[in-house]
Amino acid sequence: YERSDWPKEKYQELFKNDTISIIGYGPQGSGQSLNARDNGLNVIVGVRENGRSWNEAKKDGWEPGKNLFPIDEALAKGTIICNLLSDAAQKELWPKFVPHLKKGKTLYFSHGFSVVYKDDTHVVPPTDIDVILVAPKGSGRTVRSLFLDGRGINSSFAIFQDVSGKAKDKAVALG
Repeated sequence: YERSDWPKEKYQELFKNDTISIIGYGPQGSGQSLNARDNGLNVIVGVRENGRSWNEAKKDGWEPGKNLFPIDEALAKGTIICNLLSDAAQKELWPKFVPHLKKGKTLYFSHGFSVVYKDDTHVVPPTDIDVILVAPKGSGRTVRSLFLDGRGINSSFAIFQDVSGKAKDKAVALG
């Protein structure tokens, strides 16, 4: 797929009723959230309040109470929940995710370790949500810098569960 397969208008139409909740603000979280926001999507960021990532997000223009929230609140608000935490944090914080993964939501990963190694991580998505993976082939900083240059980066995508019938469209569009 090429970016031209998903022009901005088509992309915005697909996600017009969604709140994309980026959980984590490390390299992938910052790059992907800023790009989605700059593409006109409704994006919020969820991180530990007053932590390093919280302060970094504020420096990047995210506003507490508007589009920057504690993790639990961002999980509750999101219709597409992007789990962009480190592997260790995904395992540690998974119990916070579970109550918010309601029917009709989408769970998004950028790497599949925690889902594949579920016996160790205990990351087991509910069966009534879409679960997708979009894995950019570069660091979050590269994802962002190429976006700012008007370019993109190759990404792999995978569909773990397609309940809505739109999981592939969501993954390709977000990739």
